Amino acid sequence: MALGLAAIGAFCGAVAPAQDSPESVLQRAIEMHRSGRVEQAIPEYRAYLKARPENVDARSNLGAALASTGRYDEAIVEYRAALKGRPGDARIGRNLALAFYKAGRISEAATELSVLHAAQPADQQVSLLLADCWLQQGENRKVIDLVSPIEKAEPDNLAIAYLLGTALLREKQVAAGQVYIDRILKNGDSAEARLMLGTAKMSALDFPGAIAEFQKAAELNPKLPDVYAFLGLAHRESGDLQAARADFQKELEQNPNEFESNLNLAVLLKEDQDYEGARKLLDRALRVRPGHAAALYQLAAIDLATGKLEQARAGLERIIKQEPQFLEAHISLAQVYYRLKRKEDGDREKALVQKLTAERDSKDK
Repeated sequence: MALGLAAIGAFCGAVAPAQDSPESVLQRAIEMHRSGRVEQAIPEYRAYLKARPENVDARSNLGAALASTGRYDEAIVEYRAALKGRPGDARIGRNLALAFYKAGRISEAATELSVLHAAQPADQQVSLLLADCWLQQGENRKVIDLVSPIEKAEPDNLAIAYLLGTALLREKQVAAGQVYIDRILKNGDSAEARLMLGTAKMSALDFPGAIAEFQKAAELNPKLPDVYAFLGLAHRESGDLQAARADFQKELEQNPNEFESNLNLAVLLKEDQDYEGARKLLDRALRVRPGHAAALYQLAAIDLATGKLEQARAGLERIIKQEPQFLEAHISLAQVYYRLKRKEDGDREKALVQKLTAERDSKDK
C-alpha cells in the first residue's frame, strides 16, 4: 500500500542531515581560506556571521579574504565593523590601512596609519607606508620630518633614502636631495636615482635634461611608480602636449590612482570637451587628495563650460574660501556672477582680480 504524503514528509525529515551548526560553518570557512579556496570561503564566512555577527576574528578573516581577491571596498566595511567590536586592535587597524592603500584611498590610508604610528612609533613598516602616503599627497614636509630620524638609524637603507631624497627634491631642497641621489648611485645606476635626478633638473627648470633622466628611468624600470607621471609633467612644461598625454595615460595604466596624471590628463580631456572623461579622472584625483584646490577648480571649470552655473558658483566659492589668493578661481567666479545676473558680486570679484593681478605682477618684477 502506498504511503500518504504526510508519511512521506515525516520519513524524509527523519533521514535528512541535521543543519550545520554555525561553528562547523566557521571551521569549514577557515579550512577553505587556509587551503587557498578563498572565493569559496567568503560565502561561508558570511553565513557564519549572520548567526554570530559579534565574532570579531571571523569578521576580520572575511575582510582578509575579500582583500586577497581585490575586493578592497568590501574588505574595508568588514575591517571597520571588526574594529567597532575590538577598538584599538593593531592587526585589524593595519589591515584596514592596507585595504585603503590598495584601493587607492590614500588619504584614508594615511589617517589610519597615523593612528597606528602614534600608538607604535617604532614600527618601521607603518612609518614608511605612512611616508609613502604623504608623498603621494604632496605632503613632502611631513615625509621629511617622519623619515629623517629613521634614516639616521639606517643610513644604508635605500628605500628610506629614496623616500627622503624624493621629498627633499620636491621641496626644491636640491643640495640636500643630491646627497641621497649620490648614495643610491653608489650602488650602481638605477631607475630610482634617475627619477630623482630628473626631479632635480625639473626644479632647475631644465626640462630637456629632466626628460632625458625620466626616459632613462623608464628604460631601467618601466613599472617604477611616478616615472611616466613626471615624464608627462616635463613634456607638458616643454610644450609637447601630445607626448605628455601619452605619458599620463601610460602612468594610469599601471597606477590608476596617481594624482598628477589624473589631474593633468583631465585638463587635456577638458580642453578636448570630453567632460565626462575629465570628471572621472578628477573624481579619482580627489580620492587621493581630497579638497585639492586645483582639482576642484577643474571640476568647477567643467560646470561653467557645460552651463551648470549654480554648481560652478558653489565650487568656486568653496575654492576661494580655502585658497583666497587663487587668481584663476576669482576670474571664473566673476564670470559666473555676471552670467547669473549678479552684477554687484561680479564687480566685487573683478576688483579682487585686479588687486591680485597687481600683487602677482609686483612679485614677478
